Amino acid sequence: MRTDNPFGLSERVLALAEQAEREIAPQLALADAVSQANTAKVLAAFRKNRVSDSLFAGTTGYGYDDAGRDTLDRIYADIFHAEDALVRLQMVSGTHAIGAALFGILRPGDVLLYAAGAPYDTICTTIGISGDAPGSLKDWGVTYRQVDLTPEGTPDEEAVARAAADPAVRAVVIQRSPGYSDRACLSVEQIGRLCAAVHEANPGASVLADNCYGEFIETREPTDVGADLVMGSLIKNPGGGLAPMGGYVAGRHDLVEAVAARATVPGIGRECGATLGTNRSLYQGLFLAPHVSAQALKTAIFCARMMELLGYEAFPASDAVRHDIVQTIRFGDGEALKKFCRGIQSGAPVDAFVTPEPWPMPGYDCPVIMAAGAFIQGASIELSCDGPMREPYTAYLQGGLTYESGKLGILLAVEELLRE
Repeated sequence: MRTDNPFGLSERVLALAEQAEREIAPQLALADAVSQANTAKVLAAFRKNRVSDSLFAGTTGYGYDDAGRDTLDRIYADIFHAEDALVRLQMVSGTHAIGAALFGILRPGDVLLYAAGAPYDTICTTIGISGDAPGSLKDWGVTYRQVDLTPEGTPDEEAVARAAADPAVRAVVIQRSPGYSDRACLSVEQIGRLCAAVHEANPGASVLADNCYGEFIETREPTDVGADLVMGSLIKNPGGGLAPMGGYVAGRHDLVEAVAARATVPGIGRECGATLGTNRSLYQGLFLAPHVSAQALKTAIFCARMMELLGYEAFPASDAVRHDIVQTIRFGDGEALKKFCRGIQSGAPVDAFVTPEPWPMPGYDCPVIMAAGAFIQGASIELSCDGPMREPYTAYLQGGLTYESGKLGILLAVEELLRE
């Protein structure tokens, strides 16, 4: 076996990889340029807040007076150019961060408006659109409405303004990444136009941006263009592959305080929340986040071109301008989807020997197959691929801690796909 090819990749796959990498060189260079700009922003926030080794010590129990935790809040606020931020291990996922924000801001009788079609599957249960989980926003007396996309698959800004004009609308959510829908990820510029439309129609409504998968992919964030609050997960882009768990919100001070009261309880809010020795990982992960996010982005671009060369529909296309790290591939066949996911799993540093099978994943309306051999369970910034077992059998790939390892994962998936 060749020492430079320990996986025994076929000559066909290696030739396709060489062609793909040559053709996407401009897109890879752009990802590196964005990473450079965002790294400067992160480093400036670390310098401003006088980060030192003393901040890495963790707390236990209630977590009172955790200087590392509180300084990290200020660093996130600076990076997002926001009044305030809350970064907590105790928010167990992006869905939890979004849910804490919605329950913190909304009250019985209020209307929640989604501005770009239906939300991601898991948040549907939180809102009460689907499922019968107790304690949903619907149970709490909050009405849900949504503005569908235009026939072209873009946000309908005029319809959003009309819907937001109702004085009962207290919160408008813009979901940046498409989830399991076919629409494109929203750019920061598009989010800014939606924010402006809502604020003009209803100055009393708060605009919240679900920022999952989008952090550090552009040089601006939703809070730079009018979002009142952004929400996300630490085991996606901003954790840099090192954060062991957690979520964050950043934005207007009053909204962050409302989220803090919901994330714990009123009267305690942000004062509690032990860091349990994880501060170093949270800081170092954030410092690496622009670079790691670029690695994931480059992996997605490479995947898109490889699949295009094989005749599959990749979205976004390999030469498209990107706004998140998610890559979709439409297979049109359940067996092909399963083969691709199994190939991705075989290229993982953890559990490479496992064979993914579809299963009834909580929060979804059909079996889902998921390839995820990660150091951090469920970390979407690490190379993973999943897809619902329903037409048109689309794979959703994201992550890649390094471009080199992400590329190998794609090559193994292609090899598996081509195997008779």
